[in-house]
Amino acid sequence: MLFVDMLFVMAVAISFIPILTGYCAQSRGRSFWLWFALGWLLPLASFFLLFALIAREELDPGRRLLGEARQILREAEEKAKALAKE
Repeated sequence: MLFVDMLFVMAVAISFIPILTGYCAQSRGRSFWLWFALGWLLPLASFFLLFALIAREELDPGRRLLGEARQILREAEEKAKALAKE
């Protein structure tokens, strides 16, 4: 029984990086399952690659402005829907 418990703990510990990578990717609009699979195949490499992609996106002023514009548009659409319901 101890062996099974140790295997379970190891599986959970090893799954931490793929789950974290997948979550970060999904929160940035990328595919969770693709990055989860990459996290299993290349755990540290996929994490640092995703980090580099996110950093490039955040540091690019055009992409940052596009993200802000999307957020403003989303909020305006929500306001318009709320006003239409009233």
